[in-house]
Order: sequence, then structure tokens, then C-alpha cells
Amino acid sequence: MTTVLVVDDSAVDRRLAGGLLEKRDDWTIQYATDGKEALEVFAKQAPDVVVSDLQMPNLNGLELVEQIRDRYPLVPVVLMTAHGSEDIAVQALERGAASYVPKSRLGQDLLDTVDNVLSIALADRRHDQLMECLTRAETTFVLNNDAATIPALIDYLQDHIARVGLCDETGRIRLGVAIEEAILNALYHGNLEISTEQLSEASVDLLDPNRVDPIEQRRNMPPYRDRRIFVEAKLTPQEAVFVVRDEGPGFDPSALPDPSDPANLERESGRGLMLMRTFMDEVRFNEQGNEVTMIKRRDT
Repeated sequence: MTTVLVVDDSAVDRRLAGGLLEKRDDWTIQYATDGKEALEVFAKQAPDVVVSDLQMPNLNGLELVEQIRDRYPLVPVVLMTAHGSEDIAVQALERGAASYVPKSRLGQDLLDTVDNVLSIALADRRHDQLMECLTRAETTFVLNNDAATIPALIDYLQDHIARVGLCDETGRIRLGVAIEEAILNALYHGNLEISTEQLSEASVDLLDPNRVDPIEQRRNMPPYRDRRIFVEAKLTPQEAVFVVRDEGPGFDPSALPDPSDPANLERESGRGLMLMRTFMDEVRFNEQGNEVTMIKRRDT
């Protein structure tokens, strides 16, 4: 049974987040009113993932992220960001948080975000006993437009990241999140040319029996169905280079919202780029905008 710890000093927000997560029958939800109480829960038994507010008394979300990364590096933290907490959220992402969801979008994004982070974190734990002799790995994958193949690829890359000893467990989870965001962008926005608004509408309309799924529709029609995603990874103990390229028309990278601006945390578009640039040391696009290169250097 998976245990999720929800930390928020607001009883209303705490129950809202918990109620959304309780939709998963195989998850047990625990609660804490601030970071100090959360660490008391950890002292009894560490949860599998933490969902935390940022602005709390006694021990706030940023301090909680730092404490968890230091004491329990295998437990990822997903932040719930509210208007006014953007600066702290950026600091928390830089110091170890695995992802974030704006409180204005909890209903749409919280369950999927926690599920994705958990799948990456649990896969990482299953493979913590790995070979230590690998000094260099170069791999290339050509993916169909099927999101179901992505977790297996992330699992594979994390295995090799662990083998070369590039970063700690928390770092590997964060790299997995960044790579996943890049591949999902290549799939939905690149090859299938589906906008952020269309993806949002599709998630809202899941219960509508008459809805038309734009993802499945485009996966089966030309020219989208014939496009592929190319993923290259070059790993050494000193550096990892990931290149993700799609066969879509591309975009103007200069038109992207500035991911370093805390005000953009509440924007749905650009969220993936925010995570990629926070978790990687270098992120750059080609001129066409259909290829991203991400570089992570060894932690010092």
C-alpha cells in the first residue's frame, strides 16, 4: 500500500488535496498541519511521497524539502503552490522538490502529478542495487507516439544514471522528471501538435461519453501517426547529456515564458520547461524548436 503524506496548515486545503488523492484505492493518505508535524510522521514511518504546501508555521515547505532531502533522500516532495509563494517554490525546486502543482489546478493535475512522480521514485527504489563498473553509456531510442512507453524508458535511463554515480537518489528522481517532461512535450506539442489548452480540455472532459480524444484521434491519422520521437543519452560519471527530438514543425523557443520568473509558476504552459531548467544545469533548443538538449553535471 502506497502512503501519501499531505502537509498543509489550512484544514480546507488539506482535505481538498487528500480527497483528490483518496480516489486511488491503493493509496493511504496521512495528514500533517506543518513541516514539524510532518517530520514527526516520518520518525514513525516514512511515507512514499509528500504533498506539501509552502507557507506554513513552525517549519515551512522550503525547510521541509531541505530536511527530507537530507534525511530521507528517496522520498520525493510535490509542492502545492499558491499565489504569493512563487519565490519560495523556485527555491524549493532548486533544493530538492520533485515537482509542483498550482493550487488553482489541484483538481486537474494533482493526482496525475503525484502518480507520475511516484512511478519514477518507486522504480528507482527497485533498482538501487546496481552494477558499479559502468563508466560510459550511450543509447538511442526511437519511440512511437505512445505515452505508455515513457515510464520504461525513464526507468532504463535512471538505472544507467545510478550506475555511473552522477548524482544522489533525489537527483535521479529529478532527472527522471525532467526527461519525462521533455519527451511528453515532444509527443503532445511536437509530433501531435496538441496545444496546452487542448490537453487541459481533454483532461476535464474525461467523463463525457461523447468526447473526442484529440490525442487518440491524431495518433491514428496522417501526418501525425508516422512521426517518431528520438531520444539520445550519453552518460559518464562527470556528465549526462540528453537529446530529445520530435518530427513536428517546431516552435520559436524565444517565445516561451521565462521559466526563471516566479510569476510563471501559475501558468500551465511552460511548466515542463520550468522543471527541465531547474533540474538540469543547461537546457537549449535548436533553431527549429523541435530538439532540446539537456545537460546535467556531476554534483560537487
